[in-house]
Amino acid sequence: MENSSFFAKWGRFVAGPKTRWVTLAVWVILVVLLSALAPAVSKEENNAAANLPSSSPSVVAQAKFKQAFPQNGGTPALLVWYDKLGLSPTDLRDIERAAKSLEQRPVPGQMSIPPVFKLPPVALKGFESKDGTTFVLPVNFKSSVSTNELQSSVTTMEKQITSALGQNPFRGEAVSTPGLHARVTGPVGIAVDAQGLFKNADFALLAATTLLVLVLLIVLYRSPILAFVPLVAVGFAYGVISPLLGLLAKSGVITVDAQGVSIMTVLLFGAGTDYCLFLVARYRERLYDVDDKFVAIREAVSGAAGAIAMSGLTVVLSLFTLLFARVGSEHRFAVPFSVSIFVMAIAGVTLLPALLSVLGRASFFPFIPRTQAMWEERQAKHGAKRGRSRRTGEPGRFSRFVGRVVSVRPWTVLGISVIVLAVLATISVQIKTTYNLLDSFPKDMPSRQGYTLLADHFSKGSLAPVQVVIDRGSGTAIKSSLERLPMVASVSTPSQSRVSAGVSQMQVTLNADPYSNAAMADIPKIQAAVEHALASEGVASPATHVWIAGETATQQDTKLLTSRDTHVVIPIVIGIIALLLLLYLRSIVAMMYLMATVLLSYFAALGTGWVILHNLMGVGAIQGAIPLYAFVFLVALGEDYNIFMVSRIWQERRRMPLRAAISEGVSRTSTVITSAGLILAGTFAVLASLPIQILVQFGIITAVGVLLDTFVVRPFVVPAITAILGRFSDWPALP
Repeated sequence: MENSSFFAKWGRFVAGPKTRWVTLAVWVILVVLLSALAPAVSKEENNAAANLPSSSPSVVAQAKFKQAFPQNGGTPALLVWYDKLGLSPTDLRDIERAAKSLEQRPVPGQMSIPPVFKLPPVALKGFESKDGTTFVLPVNFKSSVSTNELQSSVTTMEKQITSALGQNPFRGEAVSTPGLHARVTGPVGIAVDAQGLFKNADFALLAATTLLVLVLLIVLYRSPILAFVPLVAVGFAYGVISPLLGLLAKSGVITVDAQGVSIMTVLLFGAGTDYCLFLVARYRERLYDVDDKFVAIREAVSGAAGAIAMSGLTVVLSLFTLLFARVGSEHRFAVPFSVSIFVMAIAGVTLLPALLSVLGRASFFPFIPRTQAMWEERQAKHGAKRGRSRRTGEPGRFSRFVGRVVSVRPWTVLGISVIVLAVLATISVQIKTTYNLLDSFPKDMPSRQGYTLLADHFSKGSLAPVQVVIDRGSGTAIKSSLERLPMVASVSTPSQSRVSAGVSQMQVTLNADPYSNAAMADIPKIQAAVEHALASEGVASPATHVWIAGETATQQDTKLLTSRDTHVVIPIVIGIIALLLLLYLRSIVAMMYLMATVLLSYFAALGTGWVILHNLMGVGAIQGAIPLYAFVFLVALGEDYNIFMVSRIWQERRRMPLRAAISEGVSRTSTVITSAGLILAGTFAVLASLPIQILVQFGIITAVGVLLDTFVVRPFVVPAITAILGRFSDWPALP
């Protein structure tokens, strides 16, 4: 399985009496140079990066629309005004003053605003809701304006309106309170609020994750020095990763966003701490049997480095498969996540051994591991009665009990475990998904409040009409055809392009919420209706003469591409991990049952996560990309624990019968894997503290999956299967 001789030499190379200082110096120099020469990754975030490729139908349609109707271009900010008692004449005068102020003193990036202050009172009714409580004032911004610039412009706009009115309609109190309220929504409002949600999130998440890991390490290992050792290793790794990714992003090689950086931070701390604990456990174990700390670290590296390297390689290659995804938010994860784990794995087999070599036995203060001879010498020196050396980190009674049970009653253990996991897995078929970005935002976010006001007081379909562009046929005939569709509320009069001859467009208002799954399903029907109308007019190849744009079309493309990515990436991940397991374990049977257990655990995690999110937290649907994200992470990370435990079982098998080796291997790995699993699950659970639902959902499902791997799959399912298969568990035991 692993070349112990190679890793023993490697341990001497990176953590010997002299070379340990060289290893530490190399890492210090790397961090200092990269930090001085490259920007931090958080400084190069692009939260406005496109999620759909340029070839997507909705993207092509939007480009066609902008080309033919440049006067309708730009990005709208919808100023939603609301008074629950009804808009009074005073309210309308305030709205007119706000519009006049923006007309006379446009904020940076502003293109246009309806001159409502010039309209007669009757004309103003066209901007109001039927119940007279809500008024929509669209402010158009240039498409070229960045999100940071929009954020500044919206702030300026709110201050300017507050000054013009002599009161602040954007105040944070609930819109249900009496008086006139204003909220900025639409594409601009949503983009600005999304940027604000992630502002300082990197630091907050980093601080929360660090504190959580530190507390868990102190509680689990009761050693203040040891608690900081993994954090130092992770900190050095982050010091290399952040500027390295920042340099790649600045040079245009990759694109990073705040969401990716947040998950990367959690992944780095969780997986990085796991790798550290794998080595720490072996090091402490050897210190009880070896006087020389350098021999102990060399033997620890020999026993654990192979599993760490294999685990890291598994995660790196699994995450790299996201390069095959076409949805931008998924594709952008591949390089940052893979690079972070790759660097952390290198730190785990270089920097960490060097740190432990420097600290030696003091790493575990106050529970310092000593050999029996050292213990007796210490007892004699202090005049105490001699006894057996006290060993911490040894398997406890429960760990020993689990080890015995799975080796003696494997069928019973396997049956109960599989039934529990299977029941949880069946719940996953009930999961509902959404592609509505606003569903991922807090309900009190201004743009979501504005959106809710629009949905409650206007026709839902008017929030984001479908744009139909054609360059052939009669717009009037197509309008009539579309109006006959049951899902269509209204169709605007076709307008002709001033710059592209023969091109016309019309706005289709749906009956359903344009961000709903039902509305997305209507896009193909609208496409088919337009094509049929063109065909009836004798237009050849009608599909090439119609383009459908708008938010609903964009979501439909996102849904289709996410489904495509799921069907492409998942088989690749399974194939890569299966191949790596086969190469590492050299056993077809072991590879097959380890893959099967992780897949079962994944579906059980989805089912359990859905129960928590839907039944306990009231979430109606999870973001559509969550199942794919969870699969890549859980399958890759889940194999870490399997690799570490199976490696130990097979090492023990060299000196004892298989069932005894299973009992010993489960017992020996219990403490470290339980600790690592709790820390990894805890770090992912930290994502639930952020106000972005997609991260909350991802964090909860991933944390649940890690816990299932830690407390069900690793201690019960895998060793039980190994015991049942017996000598066939490593068939064909390739040399």
